[in-house]
Amino acid sequence: MTKISIIIPILNEAETIEKLFNHLIENSSKQNIAEITVIDGGSTDASKDIISKFDLYREANTETSSELMNQTKIILVNSSKGRAKQMNIGSKVATGSILYFLHADSFPPKDFDLHIVNEVENGHLAGCFRLQFDHSHWWLRLASWLTQFHWRACRGGDQSQFITKALFDDIGGFDESYTIYEDNILINELYKRKQFKVINKKLRTSARRYEKHGIWKLQYHFWAIYVKKWLGASAEDLYNYYKKYIA
Repeated sequence: MTKISIIIPILNEAETIEKLFNHLIENSSKQNIAEITVIDGGSTDASKDIISKFDLYREANTETSSELMNQTKIILVNSSKGRAKQMNIGSKVATGSILYFLHADSFPPKDFDLHIVNEVENGHLAGCFRLQFDHSHWWLRLASWLTQFHWRACRGGDQSQFITKALFDDIGGFDESYTIYEDNILINELYKRKQFKVINKKLRTSARRYEKHGIWKLQYHFWAIYVKKWLGASAEDLYNYYKKYIA
């Protein structure tokens, strides 16, 4: 049976991780999920304590909840910092035939697992959901609306990424030389292979970074990184720009 391994790289996500676990379990069918693997890149907040307590709570709860946890295992793996590295580690421990890479502040739609499995069974071996920011600013609403289309420029890691394990391994996983932009490097490869499907269901993601830096300021820097890569900037150049203006 086709099963999904959910892979979540984190670094200091105490504010969101428990809410995300509950959301994933409540909005999927347990028989479709092989496990949820969280790869921690060195959190210094309460993230790991929350994950451990969440496991204990589920295991100590009713018989039904115990059965649920037997079907939906939550695994915590420690790693050095770097999302590409963290996600590659998650792929190595995955037991499902489909990998689903998800940011800790992104909440996929109801029955996300069924949508993913259906697409894979119909021959679409990789893809994402359309996006909806949790913010009412007109630009973020427009940017969200545009993600329903197949245009390459409308893609990004916040939309989540499903891909069969076989295809992911064939590509070679995420390029760990990229400290940022690693999602887009993989997406570029998938577009070259004509293996990408946008599922027209809304994944809701946090606009917290836009709120922190300012919507137009952050959007400008994201566009700058995109153009720099298009013009041939190296992984190091992109990271130095990100570190100077966004990190």
